[in-house]
Amino acid sequence: MTTKQPPTFKVLVVDDSNTIRRSAEIFLKQGGHEVLLAEDGFDALAKVNDYHPDLIFCDILMPRLDGYQTVAIIKRNPRFADTPVVMLSSKDGVFDKARGRMVGCQEYLTKPFTKDQLLQAVQRFVHSPQGAM
Repeated sequence: MTTKQPPTFKVLVVDDSNTIRRSAEIFLKQGGHEVLLAEDGFDALAKVNDYHPDLIFCDILMPRLDGYQTVAIIKRNPRFADTPVVMLSSKDGVFDKARGRMVGCQEYLTKPFTKDQLLQAVQRFVHSPQGAM
């Protein structure tokens, strides 16, 4: 009996913390996904344009361009308007989630996250084009 492999996703992780980026990269690669890393919003915008990721994990609190601003810019581009975004934050507030939805994110993950939480978030977008928040 052969088990069907889940589809490989190209995932962009945007976070100013090297530790968070590296943890997410390890977890996602173990899940069989291709991983791109960006350390801030400007870096993320360039990578989104160059590599067209299938899913974006984006930190909220970053220098220069925060996660809300970054996602709003990505979502304004018709080519990326349907790209799912999961916001990453150490805060789990209702206001943060509402603001994330307003700029176009589909889901919210509180840091520190586990490997299972990260891979489950990816799986929700493998099976559903929009996920659920």
